[in-house]
Amino acid sequence: MSVYLAFDFGEKRIGAAVGDAITGTARALAALPAGDWDAIGRLLREWHPQTCIVGLPLTEDGAEQRITQRARAFAEELGRRQTAPVHLCDERYSSRAAMDELRAARASGRMARRVRKGDRDAEAARLILQQWLDEQRGTTKA
Repeated sequence: MSVYLAFDFGEKRIGAAVGDAITGTARALAALPAGDWDAIGRLLREWHPQTCIVGLPLTEDGAEQRITQRARAFAEELGRRQTAPVHLCDERYSSRAAMDELRAARASGRMARRVRKGDRDAEAARLILQQWLDEQRGTTKA
């Protein structure tokens, strides 16, 4: 089975998500402290991903910003630490969409507890991975 890990890079936390090619769906895993390569290594050993996806933070008009270079550096280091290829995926609006998803889950009762700081990061990673999976399957929304 093809397993994929995605990361939403942030300067404080890195959201992580896992998905697979069979179901074509992604689920949020956790938010890790930025720079915690031991925790990232544990995820890589646990899931043995075929591919890793890192969200690329761009401005609304698609330009790079200061954090874009840090996300690229994270992706490069991730590639050095394991054998699976690493792809970058445009993550514009993923954090905003993640908060919308979490609010909707709370309002509907699907999420009984309060939203925590790391929830948004993990959910953003899930959305990044879901977007990438949809693009691979040719099922992106127009």
